[in-house]
Amino acid sequence: MTALLALAVAAVAVVLIFDYTNGFHDAANIVATVIASRAMTPAQAVLVVGFFEFLGPLLGGTAVANTIGGFVRLDGIAPTAALTILLCGLLGAITWNLITWWKGIPSSSSHALVGGLIGAVVVSAGMDRVVWGGG
Repeated sequence: MTALLALAVAAVAVVLIFDYTNGFHDAANIVATVIASRAMTPAQAVLVVGFFEFLGPLLGGTAVANTIGGFVRLDGIAPTAALTILLCGLLGAITWNLITWWKGIPSSSSHALVGGLIGAVVVSAGMDRVVWGGG
């Protein structure tokens, strides 16, 4: 197995782990209010959230994912280096998700992902590789 293939397999695995931590982290934030206010039972809240979290990308599209993917430019960087940068950003986001979950601190997994990606890119490839906005 080549290094690039190994990194690609690792990236897919780490993306799935991030998705898992995103799911239990953000779902807890979503259901907490309706359960605490007694508007729904925990079972009702989990069913409603699970249903709409599944439908979200199907009905709403993938604009948020495309936006997050557009924050960094890795063109011109060797594929192994680019995958390593992405892996580091994802691992940073997963770590933040786990720390805030363990401590009971509400936070956004999407913001953790953006911060992890931007941090990894700035440290490894420079600030000029981040699309800061404004056009």
